[in-house]
Amino acid sequence: MPLWFGAAAVLAAAAALPGAASAQQRCSQETLNVRGTPVTIGYCVAAAPKSGAGEEILIPVQASYAAPGGSFARAEDLRFISGEGSSRVVENLHLGPLGLGAQTLHLTLLYTGGVVRIEGALLTPGAITIK
Repeated sequence: MPLWFGAAAVLAAAAALPGAASAQQRCSQETLNVRGTPVTIGYCVAAAPKSGAGEEILIPVQASYAAPGGSFARAEDLRFISGEGSSRVVENLHLGPLGLGAQTLHLTLLYTGGVVRIEGALLTPGAITIK
């Protein structure tokens, strides 16, 4: 089978699944180095934004967290300010379920362009800048 035939089949399959490309674009994933341990954090916007109280906009996300010592996922609504080109929130991630003891990552999350990304990360105790 010619090489170009395999490439054409992949392109045809991708064209048949238009939702797959847009769903992937609405996800972010990053691996942070937390005291020598890789911690992978992902956020996927799961549905259209909803109006919240006052000037809030609720962004439904599926969040995933993984490290060599464990992993977990959760669905949550992140509360951002509506009407802004970009908006930020702080999320506290307790690292015990990932096998990293009684530490907390304070994540500054940025919502822009329909995607939630990690803008900054601070580890406590110790106020150690991770990102």
